[in-house]
Amino acid sequence: MLDDLSVLKKIKEGDVNTFEKIFRLYYSPLCLYAAGITGKMYIAEEIVQELFYVCWKERGKLQILHSLKNYLYGAVRNRSLQYYERQEVKNRHRETVFKTNDNDISNPQDLLEYKELEDLINRTLDKLPERRLRIFQMHRFEGKKYAEIASELSLSVKTVEAEMTKALQILRKEIENYIRIA
Repeated sequence: MLDDLSVLKKIKEGDVNTFEKIFRLYYSPLCLYAAGITGKMYIAEEIVQELFYVCWKERGKLQILHSLKNYLYGAVRNRSLQYYERQEVKNRHRETVFKTNDNDISNPQDLLEYKELEDLINRTLDKLPERRLRIFQMHRFEGKKYAEIASELSLSVKTVEAEMTKALQILRKEIENYIRIA
């Protein structure tokens, strides 16, 4: 505990070398731990990287009451479970949409057009810059308000609004092109 306090103190003071040592020590085990929860290594790596990014960015505010190791594993567990829960919500939403749309679509041509449009939307979203995509997903799929997103990503609300506007403009343009062609 005493060693953790000195490490935390050095990190709060901006000691990059100490932070890098902690990162190197815990990165791989935390990724494996997160992958065990999320089931996907690339998601686990993203979760751990984001945790370390936030820890460094908010280092002056860090309050570790127990050991640094327990703090990091607890934070990774919570973030991994949040990811898993969001995926479950997203999957339930998709199932509901598909059930509703499959019932509404009576002929194969309409179903094919629906699937094409869905593919177009997914391809367009995949092309968005990472931050813009994350903001879009948080707002549209997770139902978060701009202020919540701004707080979680350490951005201004105006930046979140601007990113959402750009994402929606790109989607509208792609959909308009699809409708003109179809």
